[in-house]
Amino acid sequence: MQALSGEAGGALEDIMSLTPISGRLPADLRNNDPLNKNPRNKVTTASLRERKLQHEPITCLTAYDYSAGRLVDEADIDVVLVGDSLAQAMLGYENTLSVTMDEMLHHVRAVRRGVRNALLIADMPYGSYQIDAHSALSNATRFVKEGGAEVVKMEGGEKRADLIRRIIDAEIPVAGHIGLTPQSVNVMGGYKVQGKTLNDIEQLMRDAVALDRAGVACLYLEGIPREVAAMITAEISVPTIGIGAGPECDGQVLVFHDILNLTFGPPAKFVRRYADAAGLITRAVQEFRADVRSHQYPADEESYHLPKDTKAGLDTVLARKEAMRR
Repeated sequence: MQALSGEAGGALEDIMSLTPISGRLPADLRNNDPLNKNPRNKVTTASLRERKLQHEPITCLTAYDYSAGRLVDEADIDVVLVGDSLAQAMLGYENTLSVTMDEMLHHVRAVRRGVRNALLIADMPYGSYQIDAHSALSNATRFVKEGGAEVVKMEGGEKRADLIRRIIDAEIPVAGHIGLTPQSVNVMGGYKVQGKTLNDIEQLMRDAVALDRAGVACLYLEGIPREVAAMITAEISVPTIGIGAGPECDGQVLVFHDILNLTFGPPAKFVRRYADAAGLITRAVQEFRADVRSHQYPADEESYHLPKDTKAGLDTVLARKEAMRR
């Protein structure tokens, strides 16, 4: 939005702009956080591995736009994931299958502008890597060149290992994702916990080891028993980031909208809500509506005024016009 000034029209204050997001968290909050030892170090794929070796939990949240990305980054979250879950959270789709490359890139670019220190990971949407290796590599490259992503994430186990190697050979880090993989919802017959039988556990272990050997930067474990996630975490060298996979993972991720109650359905078992942003927004909107309808907004102090000399001149002109009408 272009700032308006007296030179632009003479009737407004010198500066008019949108309220900016605060540059950083308040110093007292940052300095008093015992876990905030190196708050502004840039997170990289190498530092994630170091976190695993040092047994330091990795934090990850989704973000889908500039504001959320900036707020999450300034709260010193390690990894920001632009997940294809934006299909439901932001675009109102029924599931993640409908979101397109262009839609994902639009959101990745917005988040990139807000994130400075967290590692930025972008989900590759359904259809962007399943068709053939050439299109997968091309789409992964777009996320880096056009979106500013530092890592791309792909769903699937050992069947993706060769493709992941090819993308890594193109100097693009890849995050793996096994267990409950939402892009496979139709094959799975719904969103169901995976790895409940011995055969399923064996397959998950093979998947994890295959992706580890392929060179993934980290491995997301979704919707699997904590015991299985613990086995995988102990077996592989790369960090595991769990969502509905228990506390033994090297890190945890949740959806930004879930922790703030900005979704419109019952939460999954693993979701912990930390604030009721939906309630806050609803109350704020209702109060605004009431103030407008009762003529309480805007007040005089929320209005712009003419400079005194301009006001005096205008009053003189209006007085003359009024006198001529008589």
